[in-house]
Amino acid sequence: MLAVRFVLVRTSHPGNIGAAARAIRTMGYTRLVLVAPHKYPHPEASAMAAGADNVLDSIVVVPTLVDAIADCRLVLGCTARRRGVSLPEITPRDAAVQVREAAASGEVAIVFGNERTGLENEELIRCHAAVHIPADPSYSSLNLAQAVQVLAYELRLAQLEARPLADAGPKSDPPATAEQMEYFFGHLFGMLDDIDFHKGRSPVTIEQRLRKLFLHANLDQREVRILRGIFDDAQRMARLAKDRG
Repeated sequence: MLAVRFVLVRTSHPGNIGAAARAIRTMGYTRLVLVAPHKYPHPEASAMAAGADNVLDSIVVVPTLVDAIADCRLVLGCTARRRGVSLPEITPRDAAVQVREAAASGEVAIVFGNERTGLENEELIRCHAAVHIPADPSYSSLNLAQAVQVLAYELRLAQLEARPLADAGPKSDPPATAEQMEYFFGHLFGMLDDIDFHKGRSPVTIEQRLRKLFLHANLDQREVRILRGIFDDAQRMARLAKDRG
């Protein structure tokens, strides 16, 4: 089975947690992570799971999305709305192919937002791509469990239909995890401040573009270490220049 977890963020209704557990179990998946659920555990979740007890028994509850995806090499956010965050938009079928390839060498997370508001921008910026289910635009009202079912089905279909991945030979450095990328971005943005890159302008747009650039690059852990070494040297030179001035 693929190294995939389904992540539900700020779920309002406990019944949707149970229904999502049932949805992934029917497709052969068991890993469900809850980020700050409004009500869990709850009898309604157990009732709606309809016997998917092994999924409920292994649920992990964490306080933030960062905690839920820290060790993942690929994070896909499911969203019905175009937001202010510039992300590649892919279909569930394309997402399933990406997940299958990425899960061969690391953990993958598929993230779903709150029933009413979906994923917020600060949550979407931590994703590599946005998955959009191409529902009828005149009535695109999928509930949370239905969206989970669509993604789980596409994952199972891709896994059943795909040929075994060719042996790529000896593995290189492992891909950077989401946690390592967050440290990387913190270091990058701090370095840009130290060298006065923004020159008084707001850093928000450039930081979003840099996030998109480096997440799309799929850096491995060695590449992250090399780049952070460059950041260290840039910060050291900035301090020397400041001291001399």
